[in-house]
Amino acid sequence: MSSVLYDTPGPKARVRNVVYTIVFLALLIAGLWWAIAKLADKGQLEWALWEPFTHFPAWETYLLPGLANTLKAAALSMVIALPLGALFGIARLSDHVWVRVPAGAIVEFFRAIPVLILMLFAFQFYAVNTDISSEQRPLYAVVTGLVLYNASVLAEIVRAGILSLPTGQTEASKAIGLRKGQMMTLVLLPQAVTVMLPAIVSQLVVIVKDTALGGVMFGFTELLNSRQTLAANYANVIPSFIVVAVIFVLLNFLLTSFASWLERRVRRGKKSSGAVVHIEPGGGPETAGGIPTKPPTPGDD
Repeated sequence: MSSVLYDTPGPKARVRNVVYTIVFLALLIAGLWWAIAKLADKGQLEWALWEPFTHFPAWETYLLPGLANTLKAAALSMVIALPLGALFGIARLSDHVWVRVPAGAIVEFFRAIPVLILMLFAFQFYAVNTDISSEQRPLYAVVTGLVLYNASVLAEIVRAGILSLPTGQTEASKAIGLRKGQMMTLVLLPQAVTVMLPAIVSQLVVIVKDTALGGVMFGFTELLNSRQTLAANYANVIPSFIVVAVIFVLLNFLLTSFASWLERRVRRGKKSSGAVVHIEPGGGPETAGGIPTKPPTPGDD
């Protein structure tokens, strides 16, 4: 099927694509075979190194608590960053300079700073200026850094999503007398959701992975940091890395799968116009969405 960005391949192109696919699969299989052979040569495939993962104590003591902290930090960051990013994204589109300029400065400032530096500053701030316990301080620092950085990125996603809509939507909203706030909440934002959703999900995946930075810097007991303790006790560094990597892959796959399902659900819901059409016997549609579609006949009330 042809489209603006893709032409239907001809016979030669189809053969070439099949050859490329076969070559890629062959290289992938060869790479996997080489990696497995190297692991076997180093003794990393011995059952003694993988056996701890078949018992519940290793999961109960190390991996599950670490996974719970990862999900906790990621969930808190998402819940705070999403509305904050939407707020700043809309503020950057404000007609008032005193709203638009400060919002733009805040977004550009926090978007330019690496998230790890934000976590370090937050950790030091909480240590000096608050009474938060040393056990809870890493969580607060991780969530604060993730919120400040990702809210600024999400603000740009929201702004770009709204600006990508046809200008006719804005003009029609103004024509029927909607105020700027009503136009945003009732017309523009609902339509921009499907445009923004893939980028938002990608950023949520980044949030989940960036929680590992807290384990590296402050000893936050997230999944990757808990893996280090497990590997020290069972002497299975490579297997523990592989298991944790698989957990992250599955976690992010579930997140992206849910987002894909949600996007399809939203798109299906927008296919219906919501217009109600009444059909009279022997005649055409009388109304469509409350608008007469045929002229009134003499004697009609």
